[in-house]
Amino acid sequence: MLRYIIRRFLTAIPTLLVVAVLIFVLIRCIPGNPAQVMLSEDATNEEVAAMERKLGLDQPIFVQFIKWISNAIRGDFGKSLYYNEPVLGILAARLGPTMLLVLYAMLIATTLGVGLGVIAAVNRGHIIDQIAMVISIVGISMPGFWIGLNLVIFFSVKNPIFPSVGYVTVAEGGLSQALYYLTLPAVALGLQRSASIARVTRSSMLDVLGNDYIRTARSKGLGNKKIIGLHALKNAANPIITQIGISVAHLMGGSVVMEKLFNIPGIGRLAFDSISRRDYPTIQGHILFVAVIYVFVNLLVDLLYKVFDPRIKYN
Repeated sequence: MLRYIIRRFLTAIPTLLVVAVLIFVLIRCIPGNPAQVMLSEDATNEEVAAMERKLGLDQPIFVQFIKWISNAIRGDFGKSLYYNEPVLGILAARLGPTMLLVLYAMLIATTLGVGLGVIAAVNRGHIIDQIAMVISIVGISMPGFWIGLNLVIFFSVKNPIFPSVGYVTVAEGGLSQALYYLTLPAVALGLQRSASIARVTRSSMLDVLGNDYIRTARSKGLGNKKIIGLHALKNAANPIITQIGISVAHLMGGSVVMEKLFNIPGIGRLAFDSISRRDYPTIQGHILFVAVIYVFVNLLVDLLYKVFDPRIKYN
């Protein structure tokens, strides 16, 4: 297994390199000049040119990329143009709220999605199945920010149960208080992703429930709950785990808008603000950082396959 893990890390290098190239090129297609943003609108052309030389933006784009990627390999993503601090330090300081939000949303999405999918599969063809699938289709079609706005209206404005904006760190108010402030954005993100998980769970469960060993278990008098919990769900787990892993990327992306909407000081809001400020190093560092996290999540998903299916061999 160790050789497999090492090989996966090695194969991830070209992927991250492609991501780095795309980030670097596409960000520079955004209208606006970072030097102009840092200076006032009344700045002269000479002042803008001097700032570009100071930031290294006057060099050819290929030279800029080589310098950036060589430093990034050593863990140096450069300095933020806005904060004038190391990008890696800024990301590390803001990572906590985002990871807690993503984990909270993933817990909601997995619980609702798997539960809804299992109920739909067990009641295939019945009204419950149809209702579950309609809910999943509606969930997929609704954007997360729209769900978030409606949650704020119902649970913050009309019924002041949860705060509409803000965040309390675990160090300041404890885990329960931090989760309390993250409930609405986590539910908004989780509801959207639970729809996809529910559809995959239903499909995978239907494939398993049609197998001979399930019919044999029923003929022996084994209860439906035990059949579902001990046999069917375990054997249907791998496609569900894959979908959960994919959802991590969606949740990391969705957190950008959600953190801005709910004023959460995470790396998503940092990326949102950095785009408007043309803060190239921070945007590049954020996207590459998220890409690295996603590579680790994909590896973890592959390793979890063996937990649910011991027949899998990592050669």
